[in-house]
Formats: sequence, structure tokens, C-alpha cells
Amino acid sequence: MTFSYQEIIQFFSERKIIGIKPGLERMHTLLKLIGNPERNIRAIHVAGTNGKGSTIHYIRDSLIANGYQTGVFTSPSLTGLEGNIYANDQPVSKAEFTQLFHRVYPAIQQMDSDMPPTEFEILTAMAFLYFAENSDIAIIESGMGGRFDTTNVITPIISIITNIELDHRSFLGNTIKEIAFHKAGIIKKQVPVIVGEVKGEALQVIKEEAATKGAPVYQLHSDFSYEKINGDGCIEWFNEEGKKVCLCIAMAGEHQLKNVAVAWTAIEWLMNIYQYPLDERKAIEALKQTVIPGRFEIFRRKPLVILDVAHNPAGIRALIQTLKKYDGLKKHVLFSAFKDKDYEQMITLLEDYFSEIKVTTFDHPRALSKEDISKLANNRNITVLENWKEGLSFRQKSDVYVVTGSFAFIENVRNYLLSSK
Repeated sequence: MTFSYQEIIQFFSERKIIGIKPGLERMHTLLKLIGNPERNIRAIHVAGTNGKGSTIHYIRDSLIANGYQTGVFTSPSLTGLEGNIYANDQPVSKAEFTQLFHRVYPAIQQMDSDMPPTEFEILTAMAFLYFAENSDIAIIESGMGGRFDTTNVITPIISIITNIELDHRSFLGNTIKEIAFHKAGIIKKQVPVIVGEVKGEALQVIKEEAATKGAPVYQLHSDFSYEKINGDGCIEWFNEEGKKVCLCIAMAGEHQLKNVAVAWTAIEWLMNIYQYPLDERKAIEALKQTVIPGRFEIFRRKPLVILDVAHNPAGIRALIQTLKKYDGLKKHVLFSAFKDKDYEQMITLLEDYFSEIKVTTFDHPRALSKEDISKLANNRNITVLENWKEGLSFRQKSDVYVVTGSFAFIENVRNYLLSSK
């Protein structure tokens, strides 16, 4: 059976009805049916509540600058389904995406009668097929949690846990300790794990998991760290052996300094432990150019319009901290999120900082409804918009306009603004 690209997109849209189903049995079955491509991938596996995408891009760009063919699997995407699977710094083409789907489809047919694979499982299998044949090294983002996440069928050469905050509570649990259990699940036997800013009982969970598997742990502010230098965006990275490296980045925010410190530790591991030939100077220069759509993205300068994916309270706090450089200017925010997120706390955080708050809905089965928002907005200085496009009038040239919330919402807004240019 042959499908057009548009028919494949429709297939994935309809597949959403299966929902999110944590567990690895279906994934193992699907991969076995297509020849277990995951066994032929040299990979770095990245989990964490926030910072995964930025950390991945820092590593990727450092490798590309040194001539390596890289693959990246990340989700959600702001650039369509094929944007989940990257070859170097570009999404796979629609033709490649179509070809990959056709290679996986017979296995989907075999499984559909008793254990139908989810949308995300199919995308992951397609990515693994591509990386096994086209990449020197792949950087794989855990979709949700880690232990029972679809991607946790690989044995990487490095595991990374960026940070741990409360998120995805309906799936991962209501405490930091429970969530840490899921994130720590990506740790594999004797595979080094690099840990970002994780403290307290979450760190203890990670260390206990690593100890049972004989996996060495390299922790930010313990085995490696950084100091800010030369104003915004520059750090001196250093490790316990006394090595020091000056790194400068383009992406704004204190959290990005932590992300690049973690990423550089992975680069050091590739160079010194796995003997990857890397020119540090090329990698350092590449970091200066790394930017990601939707990560404190300055979309317009007059007036200043910023798009930022902040899909949980920790993300909102990082956004507000980064906006401090614009203190003194009036700030407006347009926000929407999924109803299974802690949107009440997110709105409360926004309310404490922004002069004007508009909360809206968008076309997605998990999106906040107008009714949800209206209940929350009672007796509060919040404007409820049924149509999010009404919130995109940026009239005051001297003000700051921020659009934030879930990936899916930012994708809709970004595509609309791009088409309106």
C-alpha cells in the first residue's frame, strides 16, 4: 500500500486517539519487526523536565562543526511531524519521511490487531531506522519521564538528566521523588550519566539507580561547574581535573548557561573517553550560533515580540527570570497550555509579573477549554480570548509582548506569524 505525504500526516492525526501509553513492550515488538535498528545507533540519551532541547542542540552543533553526521530525535516539533527527526541541522525531507513510514507500515499492520503502536512509538521507530543508516551519532530526547518512555530501548554511550521538576503528574507522580524515579530509568549499566541542576531527594534517587548499575555520575557543581564571565552569555566551564574552557552562547537566560555546561561535559566525554576526534575551537564557535525556534525567540524587535515554550511552572519561572533584563518596560503576555498541566500555578506566576495577561484556547484535544479559563479568570485581572489570534495585536512600540505556553500553542502562533509576514 502506498501513501502520499498528506495521507501519512492524516494517519498520524487519527492515531492520536490511541493516546499516550507508557511501557516498552509495544516498542520492542515494533523494532523487532523492522530489524532492530536501535542496536546500530551510537546515541546520547537525554531526559529531564526542562532544558533537554537546548542541551541537545548545543551537543549537535558542536559535532556538526567537526564534520560528524548527527541525528536528533526530539518532541514535540514546531515544524511539523518531520521536524521530530533531524539530519544534522535540518529536518528530514518530506520524501525521506514518507519513505521511512512505508518501511515501518507493514509492522504497524501486523501489530494493529492486538497491540497497536502509538503515534510516538511509530515516529521513534522511523527515527531509529534513519539514524542507524545515516548518522555517526544520534542524540535522543526522552519523550516523557524516561523509565517507561518509548525511547528507553536504546543503550547509549552517555545518558544526561538535565533537571527534575514537577511535571506530567498524571503519568509520573505527584512528588519530586516519584518523578526522579522515572527520569533515572534512562541510566544503563556502566554508561556514564551527566546530571544538571538536581538536588536533594531527586539526586539521591539518581545516585542510587546509578550505583545499582555501576554507572558513573558526573554532577553539575560537583564534578564540573561554571562561572559567569564577560557579561551576558559567557561562562568559564571547569572540571575537577582542572581543565577550563571559555564558552559563549547566543540564547538568553541563566538556565541556558547550565544547559551549555552540561552539554560541554558530554563533548568532553566524547573527546577524552570515547576518543572522538574533535577540534575544540570549532565546537566553541558553533555554540555561539546555536539558537532554537520558540526558546526565548525574539520574533520581532519593534515592538519586541518574544515566543517562548514554557510548558510548566519551572519554564515560566525561567522565562520571567530571563525577562528581568527588560524591567522598566510594560509587559503583555498571551498564554495557553494543556489542561493536564499545572496551568493554575503557571497563570499565577504570570499574574505576578505581567501588566496585562490574556489567556486563550487553541485547537488541540488536550488544550485548555474556554470554560476552564473562564472559571479561573473570575475576579482576576485576566482577559479570556476564545480566538488566540485576537491576542496578536502588538500596538505599543515601546512595550514587550510575550507569547508563551505549550509547544503546540507556540507552533500555531509561530506558523501564523510567519505566514503573515
